[in-house]
Amino acid sequence: MKKIAVFQSDLRVGGIQKALINMLNDLNGDQCQVDLYLFEEGSFFDLPQHPNLNIIPRKPYPFLNRLVYFNILRRMAPVPVRDVEYDIAVDFNSYRNECSVGAVCARAKKRIMWIHNDVEIKKRNEPKYQILWHFFHKKLRHFDAFCAVSPGIIEGFRRTSGIWDKPITAIPNHIDTGEIFRKRDMPIDFAPDPGEFNLCTMGRICHQKGFDILLELVAQAVRRRPELHLYILGDGPDREKILAQARHLGIPDRVTLLGNQPNPFPYLAKMDAFTLTSRYEGQGLVIWEAKAVGLPLYIAKNLEKYNPGIAGTEDLVEAFVSAQRVPLRPDDLAQYNQEISRSLLQVLELDGEPAPEGDTILSD
Repeated sequence: MKKIAVFQSDLRVGGIQKALINMLNDLNGDQCQVDLYLFEEGSFFDLPQHPNLNIIPRKPYPFLNRLVYFNILRRMAPVPVRDVEYDIAVDFNSYRNECSVGAVCARAKKRIMWIHNDVEIKKRNEPKYQILWHFFHKKLRHFDAFCAVSPGIIEGFRRTSGIWDKPITAIPNHIDTGEIFRKRDMPIDFAPDPGEFNLCTMGRICHQKGFDILLELVAQAVRRRPELHLYILGDGPDREKILAQARHLGIPDRVTLLGNQPNPFPYLAKMDAFTLTSRYEGQGLVIWEAKAVGLPLYIAKNLEKYNPGIAGTEDLVEAFVSAQRVPLRPDDLAQYNQEISRSLLQVLELDGEPAPEGDTILSD
């Protein structure tokens, strides 16, 4: 039985957190023992129930440790990993130093880091990330291989990191359609107006997710289609900015923020369409969750490269104006998930075969 250590900051609200929950649920508990190291308490999601999954809490490093060069930190900071020999150590977070120190200092035969974002564009757009990258980027050289949540972020990662000699496997996020189908019909105290065309989006309300871009597009569409209504599932640091922007655009009654919902699927199932206008992504897990529910998808054209098989839309305003209500068409994403499971088993060497040495891209 393989022994795997996984390091993640927390299991609170977020796409990385949900992706990890789905991955752990996808693993066969009879094939591996997983020690999951977490640095913050509490979980927004239902925890996997595997007999061979051990959740190990650890104290986070002080915040200012993020501004210490990684090679210094790994020699001076407390090592947050048990003295156990692992087959594989995984930094699933890729941002937090605690996770990297744990994976690098673990007694492991192989070290893998998950890459969740288009780091090339993120570094270009976010001054905070530029600072963090300056201090932590040398940690990347301590890993033997990488997993990217979409093929569209691999080349940007290589250019930004300068790492050309280590394998990267594209493994999109597993989508737990069984959970989605089980939870979508649960009762909720919410019902959108059936006389309106109810468009929804979901994610952290922050610069990357481009909700400000979406509001501009919705404002244009509402002039031609007054019954259009946008619902936003999620919360974040730009919440008040978005509310102020809706007022400035004259559409405060056309935009409703629903906040973070532990079970978003009944909300999605009551909508007419789903949209996403992120400036950049790693993949866009919420797109695939909406697809599983059966909603028509209207995503920005730039998101195509992160989501092979899903077409982007050049003119979202026209798409919103002309969209028609259609019956939901749920999708179990069977082939999509099968490909992910196969690649995950190979990368974690749970199929009995060595992991591939070169870049591996999943088929559409």
